[in-house]
Amino acid sequence: MDSSKTILDKTFTGYQPEDFVDPKVLYQGKVRDVIDLGSELILSVSDRVSAYDCILGTIPLKGQILNQMALYWFEQTKDILQNHLIESLSPRAVRVKKCEVLPVEIIVRSYLTGSAWRDYTKGKAVSGIKIPEGFKADQKFDKPIITPSTKAEQGFHDEPISREEIISRGLVSESLWQDIEQKALALFQRGTELAAKQGLILVDTKYEMGLYNGELILVDEIHTPDSSRYWFADTYESLFEKGESQRKLDKEYLRKWLADQGFMGDGNPPVIPDDVRLEVTNRYKEAFELLTGKEFYPEQDDIEVELSKIKSYL
Repeated sequence: MDSSKTILDKTFTGYQPEDFVDPKVLYQGKVRDVIDLGSELILSVSDRVSAYDCILGTIPLKGQILNQMALYWFEQTKDILQNHLIESLSPRAVRVKKCEVLPVEIIVRSYLTGSAWRDYTKGKAVSGIKIPEGFKADQKFDKPIITPSTKAEQGFHDEPISREEIISRGLVSESLWQDIEQKALALFQRGTELAAKQGLILVDTKYEMGLYNGELILVDEIHTPDSSRYWFADTYESLFEKGESQRKLDKEYLRKWLADQGFMGDGNPPVIPDDVRLEVTNRYKEAFELLTGKEFYPEQDDIEVELSKIKSYL
């Protein structure tokens, strides 16, 4: 890897409307910049980082690492469910099919942890699912469960929603939801198997799906540290028995740092210091290398070069 200063200099905050003749072609999500080509989209993964549904700054090289990891997982799962990828344009950008994205996020969980554990300790059902009494933190379920959530606008929090509510509110038809559940569980099983070969546990993950010409399709990203929680398998049992926190391979490090500063989504977020930003970069890099079995090499284009590539499609 490059020196710390060089890595910090490679941070990319994203495109701006003034970069384009027609500023309406650009939509910025929490992390991704979406450029609308009409029947297709260009997705560019910035180095912006979000937690608790807030944009908190940037993490060097994060966009490139996440994009390359998503490409790896799309290849590993396309036999289960086709994805929106058409081609890779740059280390951080891809051209994809424009789909009708479904208005719910599909969250699959194998362990009682995170927000599900917090709801459980308050006596709440988890997305309409009643977890039996007597469960401990980080305990494995007999089989994975699906706990959907709504898709909130930027600045607002996603909310758990039950299978029954999704269908009764007409967000997704019952037959389509059955297909979604089947595909989500199959994707999760593939992710679990491949992670296990690398000594990791895929704890939970988020999928986004859409319709393309009436067919269900996988969109956004898959099995990255931004959308998934991973633990190290070799220490799971001993830490669970002791009631201690698991060794994590995801952005929980940043979440913990934020919580230690007293920030959990409300109020003004703290400024993330450079040493914490670099540590998060190292953890993203570690996640890429552990999950793919490949070494990560920064290949970042100059932003002006990348922008000219993307403008050639407009």
